[in-house]
Amino acid sequence: MGNYGANILVPIAFFSWTPFVLFLYRKLDKRLVPVVAYVAGWLLLPCANYDIFLLKNTKSTVIAYGVLAGAWLFDRERLSSFQFKSADIPMLLWCTAPFFSSVFNDLGVYDGLSATLYTSILWGIPYYLGRVYFTDDDVLKTLALTIFIGGLVYVPFSWFELIMSPQLHRLTYGFHQHNFLQTLREDGGYRPMIFMDHGLMTAMWMMLSSLLGTWLYMTKALPKTILSVPSPILLGILVLTFFMYQSMAAIAFFLVTITILVVGTKGNNALLVIVLLILPQLYIFTRATGYWDGTNVSNYIEKNISPARAQSLQFRFDNETILINKAMQADGPFGWGGYGRARVYDEEGKDVSVTDGLWVIALGNQGTYGLFWLVLCVQLPTMLLFMKIKPTEWGSEGFAAPAAMAIFIGVTMIDNLLNAMVNPLYQVFAGGIIGLLTKETINLPAVAEKNSDLFEAVKTEMSRFMTDPGTKRPKFIS
Repeated sequence: MGNYGANILVPIAFFSWTPFVLFLYRKLDKRLVPVVAYVAGWLLLPCANYDIFLLKNTKSTVIAYGVLAGAWLFDRERLSSFQFKSADIPMLLWCTAPFFSSVFNDLGVYDGLSATLYTSILWGIPYYLGRVYFTDDDVLKTLALTIFIGGLVYVPFSWFELIMSPQLHRLTYGFHQHNFLQTLREDGGYRPMIFMDHGLMTAMWMMLSSLLGTWLYMTKALPKTILSVPSPILLGILVLTFFMYQSMAAIAFFLVTITILVVGTKGNNALLVIVLLILPQLYIFTRATGYWDGTNVSNYIEKNISPARAQSLQFRFDNETILINKAMQADGPFGWGGYGRARVYDEEGKDVSVTDGLWVIALGNQGTYGLFWLVLCVQLPTMLLFMKIKPTEWGSEGFAAPAAMAIFIGVTMIDNLLNAMVNPLYQVFAGGIIGLLTKETINLPAVAEKNSDLFEAVKTEMSRFMTDPGTKRPKFIS
């Protein structure tokens, strides 16, 4: 949806975000600021598009600009501490893939640079910030706890929209961020959107919050109380709210991720991780080559689950097929480039295609070259977890949060097969996990000891800071 009907709060929110982040840099520990900025910004900023100063501004870009500006002014040494590693190559080549697509399709160097800039802001900057700020287990654990609390923040909003319909974005910012008809459920009720682009994106956020909270609780890494409320109660409320979204895919992802983590830690078995990594690649190969058209799956869903869901899935498969055929007609491995050239049009020039899956969008726009690097940069954190950390350590004090995040990122590649909802926090995860797992050595006992002491300090200092606003900023991160 566009910005039609947007009120004055939209530009106010966008323009005030960078000053707000700068304020945080002056008041909080510098390593905590990106945590707060990304979580709070993703939860509360409007889903709008504004071209300001020749830049395409969205929620993702506004958050990135704010953190970069604050880091440049108050934490420049950390920004310059980045050391490029071979594990960073997939993200670099994915971010620059649009340049080659533009140049090889005669769209010009300027168009290629513009497209590369936008992809870099959406993918590269969050990844870079993850690499410089989140390469320690303690910060990743703090991020996981913050996301859990962010899910709790969305609980009352979720119940409001479950009952009253998705209206909070319209009431706050003046417009619906997506087609309201897509929030209606076939059996009655609504799909909450709150302040995100789509109900499916909000459901994935609640799934992520529930997953991290559940795994931290199962590994005894979740604080016993949060704001004097027992954590098990808060976790139960969050998970119940998430299940009330009735998002079958998100619920399945939640159960799959927990199962992989439990089987890995209890049975010292990473076989399910291999399956998780292979499934998206197998799907892409069979769909792109035409070996599989998806009708058997939609027929099964129609007979056993829901005819409406089956129809929706088959509609996606049908559109995916014509988009694949169009992508294969491109001259070379770099796709069609931008300006809708990868879409399908009828004889009258009307667009007859609907693009849902991120993978088929990448295949059409950036070709097999871009698709390869997209899949690799998404799956790399999960691959590194599989290769470098024994499954029995996934539930340890130092690696509970990174392991859950890494498996979750692997699951998002499956979600990218049917949806294209890019969340910059996933790239923050990726950068942090890759930075953590590519260090020269990982001393597990030392990691666990450091993490335990630090996290106790986090709880103590945050409690003091919240009860006495006049106190100095927390000093729980060295």
